[in-house]
Amino acid sequence: MKPIEFKEQNVVFAKDQPQYLPLPARREEDGMVITCWKLSFIERVKILFTGKMWLSQLTFNDPLQPQRPQVDSPL
Repeated sequence: MKPIEFKEQNVVFAKDQPQYLPLPARREEDGMVITCWKLSFIERVKILFTGKMWLSQLTFNDPLQPQRPQVDSPL
C-alpha cells in the first residue's frame, strides 16, 4: 500500500524528509487531513478474502488522533 497523489491535494507531508515517504494530502481549515492510498494486487486479494485491514500510527506518545479508514472519497 502506498500513498498516491490526487487532484484535490493541497499539501505534501514529509516532502523533504528522506526517512519518510512523501504523503500527498488535503488539509482542510477545520483540521481534517485526507490522504489517498493505492493497494497492490496482492493486498486487494488479501482484503477480499479476509475482510481485514491494519492501521499503524506513530504517535510519539502523544494522544491518538481520530481516524476513519474508508473506501469512498470524502471529497
